[in-house]
Amino acid sequence: MALDRLAIIVSKGSLDMAYPPFILATAAAAMDMECMLFFTFWGLDVINKDKIDSLGVSIAGNPGMPTIARAAGMVPFGSKMVSLMMRSQFASSDVMSIREFLTEAKELGVHMLACQMSMDVLGVKRGDLVPEVEDVVGAATFLDFARDAKISLFV
Repeated sequence: MALDRLAIIVSKGSLDMAYPPFILATAAAAMDMECMLFFTFWGLDVINKDKIDSLGVSIAGNPGMPTIARAAGMVPFGSKMVSLMMRSQFASSDVMSIREFLTEAKELGVHMLACQMSMDVLGVKRGDLVPEVEDVVGAATFLDFARDAKISLFV
């Protein structure tokens, strides 16, 4: 019997948008689902070895942000301040960091693939990525996996 599958496209590279795909993928893998995260465009920042630990929160245009946080985004260093506050809030709530989620996902067997075309367009090299990334592939590889997925998400 084939495993249920979860296919997720990760297209955003901000801290607040990096958590959902890892939370869902690790939960699904723990439930014995086969999972794939396909990192494309700005989602490549999430698996960039020089950026993963300093991802910022997207403030501008985010209606879910409290008014005070959106206002902070308009002052110099405001976005950095809000990002530090958000990382601190995750840590004080005993939520794993993105790097810890990445390690956990790898240990649970989540497939993590980077989009070759996006890397070419953005000038990202294989050496820029964290070692947990399984491969650099084209869209067809993701679609072949997603074809048989019970759940497919775009985040």
